[in-house]
Amino acid sequence: MTADVVSQETASQTGTPEEAGRPMPTPHDQTAKAQPSTAQPSAAQPSTAQPSAAEGVAAPDHARQNTGAEVPLAAEEIGAMRVRIDEIDQAIIDLWLERSRLSQQVGKTRMASGGTRLVLSREREIVERFRAALGPDGTQVALLLLRSGRGPL
Repeated sequence: MTADVVSQETASQTGTPEEAGRPMPTPHDQTAKAQPSTAQPSAAQPSTAQPSAAEGVAAPDHARQNTGAEVPLAAEEIGAMRVRIDEIDQAIIDLWLERSRLSQQVGKTRMASGGTRLVLSREREIVERFRAALGPDGTQVALLLLRSGRGPL
């Protein structure tokens, strides 16, 4: 999610008429002077707000995004890395969903055969594997993965 999307969502969540529908300035907007709007939108006018990422917006175009780099070559390199990061993120999402479905099937099969809902020793193994590989953050990742497959305790 880009800073612009975050800023727009933050502005729309404030609930004040002055801020609703207007994007809040972001750090890279500091050099541009915002001009106040002379017309206030009425309730009858359709919204011109852009849809959020959660509403199905396509992946960002990294070539046009502000990379924060001063040198065009560095900006191009950053854009290429961001494309790869987005590919990795999609692979993580796809694998997360597949793991969750498999875990749910394991639980249903175990319970249908008269077994318990959870096998805590198996969950401990998973948490320890993630902690060993990723440190303290790995523990949190493992707990989220386990929850997505079995539901909350």
